[in-house]
Amino acid sequence: MNEGVKITLYRYRQKNLEEFFTMVGTIVACKDVDGLFKALNMSHCSDEWRLFIDSSKVSLKAVILHNGNLLPSIPVEHAFVIQESDDSMKQLLQYIECDTYMSNICSELKVVALFLGLQLGHTKFPYFLREWDSRDKAHHYVKRIWPARKILEPGHKNIKHHSLAESSRILLPPLHIKLDLMKSFVKAMDRNGTAFLYLRQTFPLLSDAKIREGVFTGPDIRSLLRDEVFERIITGDEQRAWHAFREVVTDLLGNIRADNQKDLMEELLSSHQKLGCNMSVKIHFLSPHLDFFPVVL
Repeated sequence: MNEGVKITLYRYRQKNLEEFFTMVGTIVACKDVDGLFKALNMSHCSDEWRLFIDSSKVSLKAVILHNGNLLPSIPVEHAFVIQESDDSMKQLLQYIECDTYMSNICSELKVVALFLGLQLGHTKFPYFLREWDSRDKAHHYVKRIWPARKILEPGHKNIKHHSLAESSRILLPPLHIKLDLMKSFVKAMDRNGTAFLYLRQTFPLLSDAKIREGVFTGPDIRSLLRDEVFERIITGDEQRAWHAFREVVTDLLGNIRADNQKDLMEELLSSHQKLGCNMSVKIHFLSPHLDFFPVVL
């Protein structure tokens, strides 16, 4: 290529889509979802798509995902320099007319808390479907059936604001449950054991602090699931917990749901309890006495 030659093939590729978006302050949102679908030559049926929302301390992002992931994702909103709050989430839903165009909402528990008006942070009742007591650690692996949340009323058991969506519309992405299971497993491993030391050697790009806290990404977990060396050196209660985790990831949180999913969940809960893993609300989702409908593939 000659020096000074400029390529502008993709510089203006968004021009024909700009008419479907508007910018208000620091929020860029799609104002015509149906028109955007037609411009992309795709049909839009609300039952076939879900709204995925991700958040950080400085931004909110919304993407429409196809059920089954057979079609590409469609970004519909991006809000930057914005605080995680009930008001910001309400603005996001209003701009894209969520009630009109999307039947289900898929997001991590922190965003779900904003949707349903739950108080953020390490609260006593962080679970939106049941009154799971995060502080009653003595019964976390013993008590499987907890009282269902009958109302989402401000001032009642860590409910701070009125709900912005029906809890029946909320779906949870399996990846976040997988990350939480991995975190609990690694934090319970023997720090001086061969298996834990192997993790430190295998993932040199991760800091010691992240490995100790079990902060792994999806690709890290997939790589470790294929690692034959790790499979050979892990032993005892750690081996049992790892095998249970692997079965749940491949046969329940993957593209296939096994017929013996309750047995898989029972073994994972039992092995994690034996290893000494701290139970979180995401692990409690895997209780065999709870419906698994909130998790979307």
